[in-house]
Amino acid sequence: MTRSILRWVLALFYFAAGVIHLVRPAPFLTIMPAWVPAPEAVVLWTGVAEILGAIGLVQPFSKALRQAAGWGLAAYALCVWPANINHFAIDMARENGGLGLAYHVPRMIAQPVITWLALWVGECLPLRRRTA
Repeated sequence: MTRSILRWVLALFYFAAGVIHLVRPAPFLTIMPAWVPAPEAVVLWTGVAEILGAIGLVQPFSKALRQAAGWGLAAYALCVWPANINHFAIDMARENGGLGLAYHVPRMIAQPVITWLALWVGECLPLRRRTA
């Protein structure tokens, strides 16, 4: 029950984020590390990946597809971490501190949690049960 609820929560989060990537790419472009090639295409395709991953997580037809979505979204979360770190650095270098530590520190902590959560709700990780 908990896994199913969290699966839907994560899918809604990723779906909304994917739509925002497609509709309003500008904020994502501003935090993109300079070494990333074709940043507009990267933002576009990350939005598509988020939407497809979200759909894959909640589709009821195939556990294999849910697992593929879980692995894909976990890999995605790892791949966008450099942009989040870059955003942290850019913001903290601003005279006013940008969004500040109260935003960035929880975001940095959330990244590995979201990565693990994608694997767990995608049924890529077993839930250990105690034996009597």
